Amino acid sequence: MVKDSGPLPRQGKNAKDDATKRPPREPHQEVLSAQVTDVLTLLLVFRFINAICVRTFFQPDEYFQALEPAWKIAFGGASGAWLTWEWDHQLRSSLHPAIFGLAYKASHMLMRTLLFPPQLESFILVVLPKVVQSVFAALGDFYTWRLATSIYGQSGNVPWAALWMTVLNPWQWYCSTRTFSNSLETTLTIAALYYWPWELLADAKVSKMVPLQLKSSINRLRLSLVLAAVAVLLRPTNLFIWISVLTLTLTRFTLDGQSPLQKSTIIVLFREIIICGLFALAISAISDRLYFGFWAFPPYKWMYFNISQSLAVFYGQMPWHYYLFQGIPLLTTTFLPFTLIGLYKSTSRSSSLSALPSNVMRTLSFTVLTMVGMLSLVSHKEVRFIYPLLPILHILGAPRMLEFFTAGPPPKSKDANAPAKVTLRHKLSLANILSINILLATYLSIFHQQAPISVMTFLRNEFERLHPESLSFPPDNNKHDYTQERHNVGEDLFALFLTPCHSTPWRSHLVYPALEARALTCEPPIHTEPGSPERANYMDEADRFYAQDNLTTGDSDEPKYGIKFLNEELWPIVETRLGEGANSTLRSRGGKMPRYIIGFEGIDRVLRAFFEEKDAPGSDMNVRLTKVWSAWNGAFNEDWRRRGRLVVWDTGVYLP
Repeated sequence: MVKDSGPLPRQGKNAKDDATKRPPREPHQEVLSAQVTDVLTLLLVFRFINAICVRTFFQPDEYFQALEPAWKIAFGGASGAWLTWEWDHQLRSSLHPAIFGLAYKASHMLMRTLLFPPQLESFILVVLPKVVQSVFAALGDFYTWRLATSIYGQSGNVPWAALWMTVLNPWQWYCSTRTFSNSLETTLTIAALYYWPWELLADAKVSKMVPLQLKSSINRLRLSLVLAAVAVLLRPTNLFIWISVLTLTLTRFTLDGQSPLQKSTIIVLFREIIICGLFALAISAISDRLYFGFWAFPPYKWMYFNISQSLAVFYGQMPWHYYLFQGIPLLTTTFLPFTLIGLYKSTSRSSSLSALPSNVMRTLSFTVLTMVGMLSLVSHKEVRFIYPLLPILHILGAPRMLEFFTAGPPPKSKDANAPAKVTLRHKLSLANILSINILLATYLSIFHQQAPISVMTFLRNEFERLHPESLSFPPDNNKHDYTQERHNVGEDLFALFLTPCHSTPWRSHLVYPALEARALTCEPPIHTEPGSPERANYMDEADRFYAQDNLTTGDSDEPKYGIKFLNEELWPIVETRLGEGANSTLRSRGGKMPRYIIGFEGIDRVLRAFFEEKDAPGSDMNVRLTKVWSAWNGAFNEDWRRRGRLVVWDTGVYLP
């Protein structure tokens, strides 16, 4: 690790004032080193506990953009991993899933060597990605604190306020240990910002040192650029952050003081940008070549499909003000007032900070405004797209939070060398904020949409009980074929998910390759042109299942959807001609009949109307539905199709 350069130096006319406001004695270097180690250790433990406690479903990208391709990396293409269309068309970088794929592979080899039973191995493989991600989450918290320390000084309380904000933020608890690429992007971004040579923003009239002349400073720049380049490769929109930082560095727009940049500094800066960018690009290209089997450049494909082909709008469109009135409030929750005030204050001149830290804060605020402004122009918006801005918002809001909840020492102290003592105030407000945050974090991580996770555990346990001889893992991830294991199971299909597509995890939680499952799909219309009638009228498989039927009679108790899809697409009638004559045609049902059907309780009437009612279309299939498992899925859901309990029905077709 590159040696820490310490806090940003205080410059200018306010340096003397700052010295009187802070204790003159800085902590000893050994004390600081021990403190850094202790904080990092505690954060690692805290985020590990956080990862274990999060047992709910948030968004499918947590699994289908990370763990499913990672499963393929570790166990091969025949292992049952569900790869979405983005991977078929190389829209995603393989760097992110490669992390979890290597973790899967290494742990599998170790457990196979130690002769772990498959039930124990499957449990560990399910938990493993969360444990890996908890390390990145802890590093994100750590670098938030370290950057705040660099800006505000090591002896003050503002860095600790920033640390407490990131630790107590319910969004952080809910999302930081999830395997989103946005979660890793957030950690890479704040770490890169910490290592960035902020002395480029110093006032040349005060600091006579030319930036980027020392080897340690260049090493920090290289580390920053590599981390930033990887973040951009994972999420191309991250580029807006670094364009903002570089723009203010070169133009000094709104910044104080005279630029210290010289021709040699600019040459070094752009030389390192090119070298580090090419290095990261080469690593990504090699990784993608190994994963896809041919050379690919995912950022280009991402821009082509999402911007040129406008496929992003297929997943929803939001108003231009979404990030202003929903995104940032959801990210910051109860800390919103402090972050907004901090954002505003950082854009104006500060009398309590010298030029360099003031310029850094102004650059960070400019980055937030630029990122939010640019992403607001894109139709498809999600809160996690601006997740990398959350550590910056914590750093900008920390002084305002500290001012509100603490009272400083008396104006005159008898002992000038005594540590600055602060006392809490507005304790009731603080208690309310902490209570709300803890309640939000607890409900969202343990109760809200926990059924999609627990149902996979039920199915996996049932498969272990019913088919203990089919719990194998591949000895060779390239050549192993599971045809025989699936034949030994004796079932056409173990589980059928009649839910909105990607409502549950997949192979990362089902684990066993012989456990054959099927779910409704929702591939976008990549074969159609933007604005064409074909795209406007396109309906994916899940849409067709939930579309209103024309087979209904109008009875108010009769389901209004699903029966036509089940009768014509899922289990269509197939006629087989046996010979000549009127009675030479055999009528049978196509499709595979599962042992279990999984769906939200709203489809219970659909299934019974199709299988069990008098003259039901599927009455000839000998299905007798029995509810064998159900779980509460939260107090609310914005999607009517996902409301109510999640249920598992046994079809009764196979022996128990």
